[in-house]
Amino acid sequence: MKEIIGKKIGMTRVFRADGEMVPVTVIEAGPCAVIGKCTTEKHGYTAYRVGFGSIRPKLVDKARAGVFAKAKVDPMRTVREVQFDGAELEIGAQLKVDAFKEGERVDVTGISRGLGFAGVMKRHNFGGGPVTHGQSDRMRAPGSLGQSSYPSRVFKGMKMAGKMGRDRVTVLNLEIVKIIDGENLMLVQGSIPGHRGSLVKVRLSNRPA
Repeated sequence: MKEIIGKKIGMTRVFRADGEMVPVTVIEAGPCAVIGKCTTEKHGYTAYRVGFGSIRPKLVDKARAGVFAKAKVDPMRTVREVQFDGAELEIGAQLKVDAFKEGERVDVTGISRGLGFAGVMKRHNFGGGPVTHGQSDRMRAPGSLGQSSYPSRVFKGMKMAGKMGRDRVTVLNLEIVKIIDGENLMLVQGSIPGHRGSLVKVRLSNRPA
């Protein structure tokens, strides 16, 4: 398994050699500095603790600053754990986008855009009520939620109006269309969750194409 932390830049399109137009999302993938390791003996699993994104040193508290100083790397804005099989990474090493290759398939995880409070038609794709038979203000209402005399309550988990978006979403099996090493950019086919500038995790997919 290979994973890397990145930032969503936006969407554009590229053209293949045969002229096919492909919509792609541009991800700034890395570089991620290795600042720590999780071992089976100490933590019960293996992973690398990496930092991503620059930050002014005065915005980092003393505890985190000590971790970065011990690893001999500049302070990073985001710290996450990633899995990376294969070559052993040492503390202070850089995990870059060149760990992935064009044509590989990846799963991208991010936080979807927050859409605020939404009704049942927008949030759950309800059809709405009839617009005739004397009703004037119930066209977009959810309708009856409960039962009759028994059990006389609304069950948990009913689809209702409420907060929409800002969920952890993983889009599976996206093709890496292009890698731009010099700018740490990865272009994946299709869309990924989140707004521009949001944090994402890219993981090599284990699903068939």
